[in-house]
Amino acid sequence: MNSRVPRNYGGIASALRGSRRTEFLGELGEAPLSQAESVLRRWWCEAILDTDPNADRIREAALEGTLPTTTVEDVLARREARGLPVD
Repeated sequence: MNSRVPRNYGGIASALRGSRRTEFLGELGEAPLSQAESVLRRWWCEAILDTDPNADRIREAALEGTLPTTTVEDVLARREARGLPVD
């Protein structure tokens, strides 16, 4: 687990800045309880990228189409091999 951003409401809200924090809070506040975990998961990923010292390079590579990619199946297999949740 990445400790740069705690995987909870407070950690995510603290990591996001300005309008992104406002967007997160609005989305979480409007989400039905059954979808709250999905909203937290999505925004945790956003917060991790926002706090990554290489974020600009990663975004640039993504926009240029040079960011290395993998399949969902490969990611799930690696998570499963490490005993991490896959659902």
